[in-house]
Amino acid sequence: MRQTFGLCAVSVLGMALGEARGVSSASSPPRPEADEAARQAIDRAVDRVYPALVRIHVVTVGAAGGRLEKFESAGSGAIITRQGHVITNHHVAGKAKRIVCRMPDGEEIEATLVGTDPLADIAVVKLKADGRKTPGNPLPVAVFGDSDKVRVGDTVLAMGSPVALSQSVTRGIVSNTAMIVPEFYGPEAFKLDGEDVGSLVRWIGHDADIYGGNSGGPLVDLDGRIVGINEVGIGLGGAIPSNLAKSVADQIIATGQVKRSWTGLECQPRLKECSQAKGILVGGVIPDSPAAKAGLRPGDILTEFDGHAVDARIREDLPLFNRLVLSTPIGKAIKVTAIREGKPMTLTLTTAAREAARGEDQELKSWGMTARNFTLMSALERERPDKKGVLVSTLQSGGPCTEAKPPIDRGDVILEVNGKPVDHIDALRAISREVTEGKDDRVPVLVGYERKTQKLLTVVKIGKEPPEDEPVLARKAWLPAATQVLTRDLSEALGVKGKTGVRVTQVYTGHAAEKAGMKVGDLLLKLDGDRIEASQPEDVEVLPNMVQQCKIGTEVTFEGIRDRKPLKLTLKLEAPPTPPSELKRHKDDRFELAVRELSFDDRVSRKIDASLRGVLVDRVDDAGWAALAKLNVGDILLSINGEPTPNVDTVEELLNRAVEKKSKRIAFFIRRGIHTMYLELEPSWDIE
Repeated sequence: MRQTFGLCAVSVLGMALGEARGVSSASSPPRPEADEAARQAIDRAVDRVYPALVRIHVVTVGAAGGRLEKFESAGSGAIITRQGHVITNHHVAGKAKRIVCRMPDGEEIEATLVGTDPLADIAVVKLKADGRKTPGNPLPVAVFGDSDKVRVGDTVLAMGSPVALSQSVTRGIVSNTAMIVPEFYGPEAFKLDGEDVGSLVRWIGHDADIYGGNSGGPLVDLDGRIVGINEVGIGLGGAIPSNLAKSVADQIIATGQVKRSWTGLECQPRLKECSQAKGILVGGVIPDSPAAKAGLRPGDILTEFDGHAVDARIREDLPLFNRLVLSTPIGKAIKVTAIREGKPMTLTLTTAAREAARGEDQELKSWGMTARNFTLMSALERERPDKKGVLVSTLQSGGPCTEAKPPIDRGDVILEVNGKPVDHIDALRAISREVTEGKDDRVPVLVGYERKTQKLLTVVKIGKEPPEDEPVLARKAWLPAATQVLTRDLSEALGVKGKTGVRVTQVYTGHAAEKAGMKVGDLLLKLDGDRIEASQPEDVEVLPNMVQQCKIGTEVTFEGIRDRKPLKLTLKLEAPPTPPSELKRHKDDRFELAVRELSFDDRVSRKIDASLRGVLVDRVDDAGWAALAKLNVGDILLSINGEPTPNVDTVEELLNRAVEKKSKRIAFFIRRGIHTMYLELEPSWDIE
């Protein structure tokens, strides 16, 4: 049986958002006879917290397909300081590159990420003071309550922005004060960036309705105090206890990060047949860790840690022990009491600084991959002797790494390039720049890498993608009109049974056919005295082939029928319009779009007047900046920041100007079908 486990963030793909404020019950709608005192208590609680409730919109990056893809999502948060600090979840804002917070009154304020902690799933963002409409007015602030005093059966209010809608409130009761991930979900059930959130957090379970988008929103008691930060929905809602959330937020606000101790202990509840009445079972000890150096072994029963009695009879007890260990000062020598084979012993353990579970994904475009540096834990888990090397995390299909022979694969570790050691990503970037500088095409490099226990070599061609060589089509004569085959059935229906040829379906304005008097409905039967042998649907190329046998500028005569009367037209054949493949095109990797000049076919098929000046959007990269702005392939770009874009050169110039200025917003004015609209592209300049 496969289980699923859901966070309560929501991906935003665009929706109409209305402003509404309401309180709903998770169990039943309010009754007319509902206790007035309870109603007043709810009103007071809402009034105390609701003004500080924010809806958080973020642009986040994530590694996929060899690149850092960008996507929009939304969550919730609450203002917790007068300076504008907002608490939310790591999975909402921890990887955000652009953050906008929306207040209950509709005001939108940009924010920056102060710091994040994936292990507790807590992040803090700060509202930009210069982004406020009324910077002098004090911000509303929500206050924390004591989560240790929360009891099963307490009424609580879940506040947030479900499914990215405007701020809302739901009501329920506390169902569980020590909720953890059920064991049958498996050890990988709830990991964020490699961190096991369940090892630290015991949720406050409640039945107030929460949905995607509630993540990061406060769980509030009837005194209007934050007692939890909503995080998960697994049937019941789950909130991170406020005492833990506040402690983490305070550290982030003070230093921008959370520092924790590491011992190398991997503990679990005592086995059922264990005769020891109290204690925690040591299930594993990481080699060369502080615990290993102290002499602890699997099978030991810990009874005291740094002067604190410790016990874990069931899995719900473990997070409390883990919090104790992680919060111990780094580098502190502590006493650990344990039972080994029935005998007590006391050992001295010196804690070390805990590193992140895994490195941050980074994109290397010239390699067509994303990669990570090793951390202590990620190196240990791969049984590596040190943290040297670059770990390949995702690859671009058809990119330099996957095209190599043998190809580099996900999970491989790059150790050297052209004989130079690659200890980390910065070294790989430096070597790549040195090799490719001034080169227009890809450059082959010799790469040494490891795959499990194998040491492999391959040649990877890195650098810029070579330009696409579009074949130039030979120019042949062209009839500026569209036609259909005069089939046997059609010729009989039109009263010209037995005739072969074509019927004119469109005459292009301003060209030779129109000037010669050709009209829709004309039947063309001969070209310069030669019959047009077209009578089957598959004969559509008969007339174009006859025309192309003539030179451009040749004067030709068509004979045919119009309104059952003989018709004779003379015109000069023209050069065909430039095909789309030969029109000027600009591909912009920074904004992840491509545009080209409008073709003749574009204008004809889309009924675009010749006076309209613009360029056609013919590529929008998935999860790129242009895609986030909702730009579509086929849109016609008419202006950028109010300046007309009559051609590709102008678009390139205006986009380059935006890069030089590092513009916060770039307004595209586009035509889509019969509609025109403005789209705002909001790049983050710290992303490649």
